[in-house]
Amino acid sequence: MTNIDRVIMIVLDSVGIGELPDAGEYGDKGSNTLGNIVKVCNGINLPNLSRLGIGKIDGIDYISAPENVMGSYGRLEEVSKGKDTITGHWEIAGLQLEYPFPTYPDGFPKEVLEEFEKLTGRGVLANCAASGTEIIKEYGEEHMKTGKLIVYTSADSVFQIAAHEEIVPLEELYRICGMAREMLQGEHMVGRVIARPFIGEPGNFTRTPNRRDFSAEPTSDTLLDVLNKKGLDVVAVGKIEDIFSKKGVTVAEHTKNNMNGVDVTLKFMKQENNGLIFTNLVDFDMLFGHRNNPEGYKQALEEFDNRLPEILSAMKDSDILIITADHGCDPTTPSTDHSREHIPVIIYGKGIRENVNLGTRETFADIACTIAEVFNAENAFPGQSFLREIIKD
Repeated sequence: MTNIDRVIMIVLDSVGIGELPDAGEYGDKGSNTLGNIVKVCNGINLPNLSRLGIGKIDGIDYISAPENVMGSYGRLEEVSKGKDTITGHWEIAGLQLEYPFPTYPDGFPKEVLEEFEKLTGRGVLANCAASGTEIIKEYGEEHMKTGKLIVYTSADSVFQIAAHEEIVPLEELYRICGMAREMLQGEHMVGRVIARPFIGEPGNFTRTPNRRDFSAEPTSDTLLDVLNKKGLDVVAVGKIEDIFSKKGVTVAEHTKNNMNGVDVTLKFMKQENNGLIFTNLVDFDMLFGHRNNPEGYKQALEEFDNRLPEILSAMKDSDILIITADHGCDPTTPSTDHSREHIPVIIYGKGIRENVNLGTRETFADIACTIAEVFNAENAFPGQSFLREIIKD
């Protein structure tokens, strides 16, 4: 049906655009990541996203938009229970979750930790919900003296293991995380086990870039598997490979930050590949949303917007670009947790109509349905493709 050979999909991690109807059930009434940043920071400069249509999306009346924009645009609601990274990305890729991953605001149960200690041969410190930088300040010295592992969680469904690289070598830490991942199944199947290595001396500890995520494996085939089975490339940039537990991925490259993520995306765009380039830009969430830093968040959005012309000029005539998000993380609210919000979707390409308002869609999975139709790939995803609304005749 189409002359499209490749989709470049960029997830702006946590760039939500306003509360979902059920936001109150999650304690997120009033959350609007993008809108509240604009309000608190007295504006934002996103000329390239504006030209693509972000200011015309339903509910966005705080970003100016030209009368005619270059792309199609809309917003999507989340069906899955939860508001975390994995839940959002899996639904974008066609997998809706009926039950949220478990969270542990009071720490993990005794039986979980006892089994973990037996498996690893090491004791456990902390076992609470905490900031990663604060937890190593508090327990780092004791960890260095005893070799016990610092185990902690957050508002997300995560089992995080912090260890000093000189006390627990990286390969051992990764092996321990792999054991924890196998252990945490059934009722305790957390979304991610995360290795959190650090270095330094008491009073001056620093987390290193050697973090690694061990995600739950998708419970059924996603868009990545469907494309892979058709012999198409599935290129994962950033933490996409981790989010999907490598399932369906053909090539992957991890990134250091947002701008490195754009660089790596451009590198793959300049190569000969057909299928999907799937990028996650995590800094919005990790560095600014969770740390309640609206000014930093605004600056990161403007930095991405400044790189958009490079992305657009690297596109082939047979490419389409999809820009979206996975949840919110409003840095202006007292909470440091994710927020239950609509996500934007912007689609651009030589074969895509301009000025098409897709309105409010009922599930993130509409994106998976659309990309599957682009490649004429059979699937059983929930949702509705919007390809026929946006594709040029």
